[in-house]
Amino acid sequence: MPSNIRSLMFITGFLVVGPLLAHHSFSAEFDGSKPIELKGVVRRIEWANPHVYFYIEVKTAQGKIENWGCETGGPGSLLRQGWKRDSLKVGDAVTVNGYRAKDGSKLADARLVTLPDGRRVWGGTPGDGGPGDPAKRGGN
Repeated sequence: MPSNIRSLMFITGFLVVGPLLAHHSFSAEFDGSKPIELKGVVRRIEWANPHVYFYIEVKTAQGKIENWGCETGGPGSLLRQGWKRDSLKVGDAVTVNGYRAKDGSKLADARLVTLPDGRRVWGGTPGDGGPGDPAKRGGN
């Protein structure tokens, strides 16, 4: 087989498989034994597949500002769970109940998000292998 066809096949395979590798189960990245509650102000939102991310500024007990990334399910999953694209806005004060990243980074799996109006919305992906819906269990 000519090398240019092999190269084309390799590139095509990478483009098809690459996005699939980006999607992961809860247990691949997060630690279900390390729950966390974050209260902060939304600074950025990335509403895209395979996961929606939002970033919040959290003030520590010592008064230091930390920037945290919060991962939720994909846009379709969130819409089916009652989210709207404008449910979360830059400048909103939110509370996030979730689980810390295994690598110790400032990234959390946002299982339950309390919005400024008091509504609590589930941010996990059903069937992702993570802890069950905290809203159905009565909290974390």
